[in-house]
Amino acid sequence: MESREGPPGPYRATKLWNEVTTSFRAGMPLRKHRQHFKKHGNCFTAGEAIDWLYDLLRNNSNFGPEVTRQQTIQLLRKFLKNHVIEDIKGRWGSESFDDNNQLFRFPATSPLKTLPRRHPDLRKNNLESFSKDKENIFKLRNLSRRTPKKHGLQYSQENAEKANYDIIKEDQQNSGDKKEISPEDVEEVWRYITLTYLQTILCVPSLEELIHPSQVIPQYIMYNMAHTSKRGVVILQDESDDLPHWVLSAMKCLANWPRSNDMNNPAYVGFERDVFRTIAGYFLDLPEPLLTFEYYELFVNILGLLQPHLERVAISALQLCCLLLPPPSRRKLQLLMLMISRMSQNVDMPRLHDAMGTRTLMIHTFSRCVLRCAEEVDLDELLAARLVSFLMDHHQEILKVPSFLQTAVDEQLDYLKKGCIKNPGDGLIAPLPTYSYCKQISAQEFDEQKASTSQAAIAELLENIIKNKTLPLKEKRRKLKQFQKEYPFIYQKRFPTTESEAALFGDKPTIKQPMLILRKPKFHNLRY
Repeated sequence: MESREGPPGPYRATKLWNEVTTSFRAGMPLRKHRQHFKKHGNCFTAGEAIDWLYDLLRNNSNFGPEVTRQQTIQLLRKFLKNHVIEDIKGRWGSESFDDNNQLFRFPATSPLKTLPRRHPDLRKNNLESFSKDKENIFKLRNLSRRTPKKHGLQYSQENAEKANYDIIKEDQQNSGDKKEISPEDVEEVWRYITLTYLQTILCVPSLEELIHPSQVIPQYIMYNMAHTSKRGVVILQDESDDLPHWVLSAMKCLANWPRSNDMNNPAYVGFERDVFRTIAGYFLDLPEPLLTFEYYELFVNILGLLQPHLERVAISALQLCCLLLPPPSRRKLQLLMLMISRMSQNVDMPRLHDAMGTRTLMIHTFSRCVLRCAEEVDLDELLAARLVSFLMDHHQEILKVPSFLQTAVDEQLDYLKKGCIKNPGDGLIAPLPTYSYCKQISAQEFDEQKASTSQAAIAELLENIIKNKTLPLKEKRRKLKQFQKEYPFIYQKRFPTTESEAALFGDKPTIKQPMLILRKPKFHNLRY
């Protein structure tokens, strides 16, 4: 299944669950199986399901090639629990699914999860509350006449440059007195620019569904930007918030293996495994993941940017989002990523697990302590593994201080001092980062693209069924008949006539050949 990315939005984990279950239900081959001297039709074995879903997940850009077979088994157990599948006797609700020849089938009911819908009145109240909070936080009172009418993504780069030129020209004409800036003004500038940049990078008309402005704490951003070591790691003023000394020592030991001189290493066999279990136990016992519960939806939406052609965009988005973290969480994340990245690249590191390589073990062990939802989500483990894998490969860029943000804040504060803008949120003067993939569209265009993208994905699924050479002819007929029943318009577009459908299967003529064919008489040689 080739993933098709839509714009970021709320409930992304639920949407991905529906995408995976739909693809699994439509593409999993079904056939007859014999069990206990009895034939069962339209079913599959547990091993067949694992093989097929494992290949599906590894080729899906939302999960990537880091997916393990064990994670696939865990997902199928959740399928059984949520009645996406059932055993051959119709039983479901448990997680008794193992890699064996047990038979399973699809139930008749739809396995899709419904997205939460808010009541219109409740949504209206939330929007009004959000608008009031936004007004208080950003201080968006009366806009200056020199500020473009539309904010953030609502105006183009050319308009921003023109507004910048007008302000500079007016500033030259009027020798304005410098304005006193309060610490509160500085904080509002940091919050405003961070949110504007994040909205630009994610290419969304609003961040309302992903993060509330009150979740952006300027003090955290300012501290994470200013208090760093030479390597960019956050330095904490309160040592009680830092990692315990014994955890730091253990992490240095494995990060610098075998050249660590931080502690006197015992010489017994399996020492490095004991140290690793100690570190893993500490992080797994933390009450909250390092990316925190409140930013779960934000980071899950960034997973949609983890594409080869959007790699730079994803790095910039993660740079900003990781700045939102409390300084102790950011420091722990930095040190953890540094350790597991070094360990996975260290050829001298002894095997820490009998069945898994070092990199796979790092992702499998620490993904849950980096990202998870406060309420259990079925795809948590797979989504977290994808994010941790990307963080391991790009942690030096993601967790460093972004210079463009500091420059933008300095310019905004400078204009605020000169009186060019009256309030911290009166329009962004510093130029926004531009990305070629991001283009402003109307709500109607978005709805049209959303519908066309969905239809294109379904049409692609039909083509996959048609071109699948491993499917038996009878099974392919059954799947196409089921597809025709659920998506008649797309099926009719692909097969406009009965002749085009018959050509796919190479149907024989309706007139059957005579069943009795006379044999030609054999002539015997009369010679002796």
